[in-house]
Amino acid sequence: MEVSCKILRRSTHSFLQNYHYFTSTAAFLAFPFSASILLSQALVPSPSSLLPQIYSRLRTLFDAAGFPSSQLFSILNLKVSQTITSSIFTLPFTLTFLLIAKASIIQALNHHKPTLPPSFNSIISLYKPLLHTYIFNCLLILSANATAFGIMFLAFSFIERLGYSSPSSLILFMSVAGAVLFSVILANALVICNMALALSGMEGHGGYLAILKACLLLRGRTSMALFLALPVNVALAAIEALFQFRVVRPHHIAGIARPCVAFEGIFIAYLYSIFIILDTIVSCMFYKSLKTGSWIGQEDEHLFRIELPDEDKYGYMSTKNFEELP
Repeated sequence: MEVSCKILRRSTHSFLQNYHYFTSTAAFLAFPFSASILLSQALVPSPSSLLPQIYSRLRTLFDAAGFPSSQLFSILNLKVSQTITSSIFTLPFTLTFLLIAKASIIQALNHHKPTLPPSFNSIISLYKPLLHTYIFNCLLILSANATAFGIMFLAFSFIERLGYSSPSSLILFMSVAGAVLFSVILANALVICNMALALSGMEGHGGYLAILKACLLLRGRTSMALFLALPVNVALAAIEALFQFRVVRPHHIAGIARPCVAFEGIFIAYLYSIFIILDTIVSCMFYKSLKTGSWIGQEDEHLFRIELPDEDKYGYMSTKNFEELP
């Protein structure tokens, strides 16, 4: 707990040290992504969106897999459908504005002269490894969801063979346990993906090897990573709820978008961008504490001897060990 609070204080200090850059350039780079996230929350419930189709397909899949028709799984199905629909809507903004904003933040943290903002070329140089890592992060998230649903499918199939097909206390207990298992697996996968992105930007190498090293760095320290991610994620959820209450709800009641409501929505999207910046800074500070501190034992040092592909100036592939990277 003490180390986590120290990382949060260092993150706040780094944010205030580069306050003007983070609240201007980085925030405006992340603003389109923030706006797309908030607007997707408002557009997803509409009947013309992809949500009803995805929800019905998942409902059919759950029924075919033998999942019980309980209210808990209906809520889980709805949340997964909303996440898929929102991810499809925001994907172009994620692959462009979000990754460029993260690259600018990481480059500013690595900049030796905090008074001078990082150049555009240095920011673009970090975009490629971040993009590669994000693609593999998406595959990891899909694998985590498939693993969770696969375990639940095997569990309910085993219970059905025991003769507990009708609703019972055991079915209810397994439903709750399945929802908890799904949340735990997904939370750990998201923490690994977040660390992999920070690692890719700090070291300039992306891809699946960044995810592998993130897993090694977080081994035994997942609870700390979850604790560090909790404040920002709670704040982002609160901002989404504020957008629904202050912008979406008045728009549905009045039927038109008033100028004051539109300006309030812009301010809320800007506030959302600020917390995305804070989340990236916390991830980078956490990575630095793991890399420079006495957290890595001798056993981990041997595991970190994984070769990363790298291109020399002639375009040929060479290799570097993790220990040789800055």
